[in-house]
Amino acid sequence: MNRHLLDHDPLLAASGAAQQDLPAAALYVVATPIGNAADITLRALWVLSRVDAIAAEDTRTTAALIRRYGIDTPLLAAHEHNEQAAAAAIVERLRAGARIALVSDAGTPAVSDPGARLARAVMAAGLRVVPVPGASALTAAVSAAGLSSERLTFVGFLPTGRLQRQRLLRELATRGDAFVLFEAPHRISETAAELAAVLEADRRVVVARELTKKFESLRACRATELPAAVGEQGRGEYVLLVDGAEAAPSEIDAATRRWLAALADELPASRAAAVAAKASGLPRASLYALLAAKPDSPAASPE
Repeated sequence: MNRHLLDHDPLLAASGAAQQDLPAAALYVVATPIGNAADITLRALWVLSRVDAIAAEDTRTTAALIRRYGIDTPLLAAHEHNEQAAAAAIVERLRAGARIALVSDAGTPAVSDPGARLARAVMAAGLRVVPVPGASALTAAVSAAGLSSERLTFVGFLPTGRLQRQRLLRELATRGDAFVLFEAPHRISETAAELAAVLEADRRVVVARELTKKFESLRACRATELPAAVGEQGRGEYVLLVDGAEAAPSEIDAATRRWLAALADELPASRAAAVAAKASGLPRASLYALLAAKPDSPAASPE
């Protein structure tokens, strides 16, 4: 099937995508669905149908996707095991004026997926990288989780080493800000247990599974309930969203309050709270709330 048949699609025509520029010598980083095939954007379809080649994490997965929409653009492999060599070849093609799209198996490339090395190489060569945004497990989960924290740390997949993983989880737990993890089904039970062990018992956690798919689920629970919430082993990829810790300034002892105030005389409030959290093990959010509650304090002044 001719890959330009999409030009006659009424929705694509209404979107105005075909009237937009498609610069040559550019890498197009294209988001693809994370489960529901209908989540692909009209712009993504137009770009994929017009570029000279599609660099794919798995050419079989991408072939099935583009065939669904009548696109026959040539595919080339660009995955974590060949990304360096693929990047060099793609940069040369771009220098010759080619347009190449980059896709991962699902979601947005380079967000816990291969692609960052390629994008960096293209930018280092002085060539253009064009984002074509769309589906993302991160933004899908965050949008539905109702997180209360103003700050959010995206962690992605945890380290595979046990000690390194537990050290990172303890550090994240003591900050007090919200954070987001990705996890595979064969590791979810272990990760849930480790996370529950370092969080305050009442810390809110949202478990998102199979996002955009038929058996999609989002469930909020307390940290102590997390192992039961994920079960022994579930199917599909998980997103774990840990909400910000509730501030409880009254639980901070007098000695900690004194040296926290001393820190705040020398550092911005956010930095003082972060240092105090690391030293004391108290939630960063609680320490920051204590500083913010004192408008006459030097630490509460604008940063």
